[in-house]
Amino acid sequence: MAGELSPIDKAKFVAAKRAAQYVEDGMRVGLGSGSTAAWLVRFLGESVRNDGLRIKGVPTSTRIAELAREVGLDIVSLDEAKWLDITIDGADEFDCDLNLIKGGGGSLLHEKIVAMASDQMIVIADIGKEVESLGNFPLPIEVIPFGWQTTQALVEETLISIDVLGRQSTLRMNGHRPFITDEGNHILDLHLSRIGNPRQLAMVINQMPGVVENGLFVDICDAVVIGFSDGRVEIRDINAGTVETDRLDFAETDNLFSDLS
Repeated sequence: MAGELSPIDKAKFVAAKRAAQYVEDGMRVGLGSGSTAAWLVRFLGESVRNDGLRIKGVPTSTRIAELAREVGLDIVSLDEAKWLDITIDGADEFDCDLNLIKGGGGSLLHEKIVAMASDQMIVIADIGKEVESLGNFPLPIEVIPFGWQTTQALVEETLISIDVLGRQSTLRMNGHRPFITDEGNHILDLHLSRIGNPRQLAMVINQMPGVVENGLFVDICDAVVIGFSDGRVEIRDINAGTVETDRLDFAETDNLFSDLS
């Protein structure tokens, strides 16, 4: 099965496989959203079945919750878990300071709440997600439906005084209808091209009436596990100031995929 993966999927595969080593028996684990995080959930499911791993998972989206149950993970709510030992999630972009843009899948609010309720946040990504400065990927902000166009206008006006290159924003759509988050909100995607000061932008946007949360994760990520298509993995720990390298193979049993619909 792994031999059929695209180069990008191979990179995601090895990053998730290496990140699964952070999870220990008895942990309460935040389960991120997105394709790379889905690989992690599959690896954890395999460890539960084959190695007797016992963990409690807190999913950040309904889709990941469904997958986690499908592969046999014990799922609880964040209120039940109260606090998490670790959250492992993907990212749409990350820079050298491990600041992130997240929310391409629309779960940025849940992802940030879960990450902030964790002792440690690990990001798993392919090397293509690394950027010199954030902003090429559209920055998502979650807004309430009431008066969303007014909120959009306020945000675009505020961006005039912010160090960004672009100021256009678009309402995220799902076909012919607005995309709806798990909390029933809309998402505005900000096309900024470059974000000069992510911390400042995150603070300013969250002060706008109607904005629930933004997709900038600043000073939240502790380490990033970067996968390469040839099986190499690089682990950058921002707290320890270390960079480690590893290499993993793609030889996996069919059990990793047999329980996926």
